[in-house]
Amino acid sequence: MRIAEKLTYAAVIAVLAGCASWNPFSSKPAPKNPPAPLVDFKQSLAVRTAWSTSIGRAGAFVFTPAVTSDSVYAASAAGAIVRIDIDSGRERWRINAATSLTAGVGSDGTTIAVGAEKGVLMAFDSDGKLRWKAQASSEILSAPAVGQGLVVVRSVDNRIAAYDVDTGMRRWVAQRTSPPLTLRTAPGIVISGATAYVALPGGRLAALALSNGGPRWEVAVGDPRGTTELERIADLSGAPVVIGRDVCAVAYQGRVACFDANTGAARWAKELSSDVGVGADDLYVYAADEGGVVTAFSRDTGSGAWRNNKLANRRLSTPAPVGRAVAVGDAEGYIHFLSRDDGALAARVSTDGSAVMAAVPLSRKAAIFQTQAGTVVALATE
Repeated sequence: MRIAEKLTYAAVIAVLAGCASWNPFSSKPAPKNPPAPLVDFKQSLAVRTAWSTSIGRAGAFVFTPAVTSDSVYAASAAGAIVRIDIDSGRERWRINAATSLTAGVGSDGTTIAVGAEKGVLMAFDSDGKLRWKAQASSEILSAPAVGQGLVVVRSVDNRIAAYDVDTGMRRWVAQRTSPPLTLRTAPGIVISGATAYVALPGGRLAALALSNGGPRWEVAVGDPRGTTELERIADLSGAPVVIGRDVCAVAYQGRVACFDANTGAARWAKELSSDVGVGADDLYVYAADEGGVVTAFSRDTGSGAWRNNKLANRRLSTPAPVGRAVAVGDAEGYIHFLSRDDGALAARVSTDGSAVMAAVPLSRKAAIFQTQAGTVVALATE
């Protein structure tokens, strides 16, 4: 079960220790929910590889490329950080952080921020020179958010802290209560205007003032419920999406929902369980549930526009709108393009055979993908 790989809870160790009947030499059982086989279809969308490079493996962590006006920044668990020309794919520079990394990348085009082992936050300038290091309260698993003169991070003890982008001095910290059982995932932070939108364990979405970390509003996307701690996991997944006056998010064992970005007032919510984030464009909000079903919801009303169940149990990535399609990667390194109009399979591209971890829109007709094995590829639609 995919979600079992992401649990963070001391009692899990005790449970596993009690499984005395497990035989490490026995044959591996067939997966309970095998991935759906790839189906043949008539390709209706031309997709080309604009460029591709390798940055290094992600290990047990999730790394997301940061896209600015002229560059793509990417990182690996071994400490490599690379700046890539957004048009040509040429490496402008590649450095080694001289330490293992756990999260990244965040950038505003001037400052590049990553999380390193033991909760160290590192910031580099646009030439790859180290600007400063700061110590967070615990391990950082989510990519830092950079903007408005701040670098904002959430550590696994559920503290959100902001650091001065120039000096690394901590400006403020906000503490949130952590549920007893959470997913070891990377719920993200998005800076928009004077607000940081923070995805949290326990199914909460918070809007914090960048000036002092004070709460503007906080809402529930997933409500913990059930008789066991496992059943009550309702963590937010991936990063929120801010588009127009909306901020949208999704929770594991919860809902996909959109809220007014200024007030937090709910616009709509639909039951859905996902352990990856949402994508959005002018018309739709896209979500891939934990079973591999991709659904497009109307941004205005939340009504379902279409569903695609052809990728069941393929462990999909966050959907990324790309031109007249929406793209999702899977655990076998395939990137599937679905028609924005009806969700039908329109194109398929293979990468390096490892799981696609991140999909970041690059422009209206292109997106950047990063795999667990370290391939960073730009795909463009015709």
